[in-house]
Amino acid sequence: MITFLLALVALVVGFVLYGTLVEKVFVVDPKRTTPAVSQTDGVDYVPMKPWRIFLVQFLNIAGLGPIFGAIMGIFFGPSAFLWIVFGTIFAGGVHDYLSGMMSIRKRGASLPDIVGSELGSGIKLFMRILSLLLLILLTTTFLSGPATLLQGLCSLPSMTWGTGTIPLVWVLIIFAYYVFATILPVDKLIGRFYPIFGGILLFMGIGIMIVMLGWHAGEMPELTDGLQNRQTNGLPIFPMMFVSIACGAISGFHGTQSPIMARCVTNERQGRWIFYGAMVAEGILALIWAAAAGTFFADPEQGLYGIDGLQQFAAAHKGENIAALVVDRVSRSWLGTVGGILAIIGVIAAPITSGDTALRSARLIVADFLEWDQRQVWRRLSIALPLFLCVFGMVFVDFNVVWRYFSWTNQTLAVFTLWAGTVFLYRQEHFGIEKEKKYPYGYLMALIPALFMTMVSVSYIFIAPEGLKFAEKGLSLWAYLIATIVTILLLALFIRWTNRQK
Repeated sequence: MITFLLALVALVVGFVLYGTLVEKVFVVDPKRTTPAVSQTDGVDYVPMKPWRIFLVQFLNIAGLGPIFGAIMGIFFGPSAFLWIVFGTIFAGGVHDYLSGMMSIRKRGASLPDIVGSELGSGIKLFMRILSLLLLILLTTTFLSGPATLLQGLCSLPSMTWGTGTIPLVWVLIIFAYYVFATILPVDKLIGRFYPIFGGILLFMGIGIMIVMLGWHAGEMPELTDGLQNRQTNGLPIFPMMFVSIACGAISGFHGTQSPIMARCVTNERQGRWIFYGAMVAEGILALIWAAAAGTFFADPEQGLYGIDGLQQFAAAHKGENIAALVVDRVSRSWLGTVGGILAIIGVIAAPITSGDTALRSARLIVADFLEWDQRQVWRRLSIALPLFLCVFGMVFVDFNVVWRYFSWTNQTLAVFTLWAGTVFLYRQEHFGIEKEKKYPYGYLMALIPALFMTMVSVSYIFIAPEGLKFAEKGLSLWAYLIATIVTILLLALFIRWTNRQK
């Protein structure tokens, strides 16, 4: 319990102190006109109330990540708590804030245009391809996962494809909803109903936390139990845990979502609460679910440690979606029938609402590339329909394969966003107006997590089972060496660039 409470306090304090510092380094200007006001179009650029934007942003970035990812991350042991806390404060919060605020400064630009404006036209093209790939993969995962959970609650006709079964009717129902959410103006469906679902998701997390602290405090994992790797599959903590816990610490997907809400913000002062604050809220949710998964399967009478019990449960259900099973068991046991149903609804609503905003973001990326005004419905449809077909086709690909490649693409996108943020802050510090030179070396806030996530992303390619499998071949040191060299080279390129700027 002590570890959990300290981590919880650290996240709140991190928002108050470090979030404020990030805001000061960025130098917000409450008098500057935002795109929501200057470019209002009634479709994507629509002024909204700050509390509503916060809940929508929280729901957009949450999805399955802070729940499923945190559950899979606690398999590595209590060290997962450290990554959730430090990752959220020093990496994820900075990443989300910069992507949102840079979009506001750049007239509501989408992520590829934000990154490309800082890193060059070649990177912009690459980011467009990578972003669209990520969003299609993510929408597919956030379509298949909820459809499977809904099939468990209410069985509808399904179909067999390959070696698996696809809940076809639920897939079609969710898919139809995606069409409307992607095409309709942002305030008609997303702005109106998503705050409700965001509230349900927060209620679920708070309910789980109250039960856990009130009745199972003595069974919770503690840092004093040791930081050794508790995974039984032989995969190392670095970089595997840092990719497993993505949305609960840092996620490139968030950078694609922030511009959607950046087009609704009416004052730059709202940015810290909306972008950094939503990331901290997600970190708290991830912390709760990591602790719950590591606590629920403890058996004090048998002397069974919670994470060991979780490992045994996973072994007994090999081949199944372990995270979804854990959510179902924990929610129904700790929150009762009504609470369990609300919790499951929250878990279902979160990925669905992230899936549709992922498609919306993809539409905006293509629209920005084509320079197409989106006030005409036919233009929105002409962009969205090909995206819908790609997602529907991906449903028939093995879910586990899609999820693996989504995970790596997700973190790689975060790397580029952080490097773009580093360049943006450096330029602002050295070439902005005089008041913007108040915090020297403020760009380090983005540079340090950019270097760290570069190491994570590159080493993952070589170590992961879906990559080059260096860990299985006993070549992990070579993977870390290559990742270190790549990271140092990028740092050298940045230093060279700064010298030329001077």
